[in-house]
Amino acid sequence: RYHTLMQVFRQHNEDYEKQVEAGMKAKGTLLKYRTVYKHMQEFLDIRYHVKDIALKELTPAFISDFEMFLRTDKHCCTNTVWLYVCPLRTMVFIAINNEWLTRDPFREYEIKKEETTRSFLTKDEIRLLMEGKLKNAKQELYRDLYLFCAFTGLSFADMRNLTEENIRTYFDEHEWININRQKTGVVSNIRLLDIANRIIGKYRGLCGDGRIFPVPHYNTCLAGIRAVAKRCGITKHITWHTARHTFATMMLTLGADLYTTSKLLGHADVKMTQVYAKIINQKKDDAVNLVNGLFE
Repeated sequence: RYHTLMQVFRQHNEDYEKQVEAGMKAKGTLLKYRTVYKHMQEFLDIRYHVKDIALKELTPAFISDFEMFLRTDKHCCTNTVWLYVCPLRTMVFIAINNEWLTRDPFREYEIKKEETTRSFLTKDEIRLLMEGKLKNAKQELYRDLYLFCAFTGLSFADMRNLTEENIRTYFDEHEWININRQKTGVVSNIRLLDIANRIIGKYRGLCGDGRIFPVPHYNTCLAGIRAVAKRCGITKHITWHTARHTFATMMLTLGADLYTTSKLLGHADVKMTQVYAKIINQKKDDAVNLVNGLFE
């Protein structure tokens, strides 16, 4: 059979969309695949003057050309280029697994992500957010949803999908969140802190479909929490994911080990959690103080 890159890409996206509709995959990831599909269409048209290309014609040079197209024509930074090249690698893996392609054009290709600083809220900033005087109930909702993520480590999608079935009481008499992360499929078990429990109690029963929180659209919530943060005196540029970073930072700073924090976050690999360990200064200070204490 004659297989082409865009045929594989289209079929992949159609299958992925069905998984999103079934609640198995994240909608945001589907949007990324669709974006890369459009970029690839444009790339083939501009650089190769074709609508599609045979899988057997994929070479390391083709991948490098696509990378240069993303950098120059689309003005993507290195990390965005890395993010957009990954779907192309996925299509190659699909082709190899189905024996439509016998060699891997990515074999000698390499692109690395640049180290970035993960933003998180400090203890003082969390307090400012909790104690700030807000204008209306909508702003209060944005703040509560954000704080819930900051004190549970849930992503926006997992917080939005949280249902009563995900709240369980174990033998320790505490309530726990038990949820399959939408992004990775990994199970997260998170004990509900008092703050998170109070937020649940505030909104419980408002949704008629079993979900706990009445969550507006992501972009609405993002704009809302940024306005709330500004009103509360927080000058830091925040994203919704900053709440998740905040949770990870709190856990590591207060003594949780990397493995435990990884499980709480629902990471598929502990390497994904190691990035948070790099931003913890408290443990470094503690280690230095221990050495100082030896010679006093």
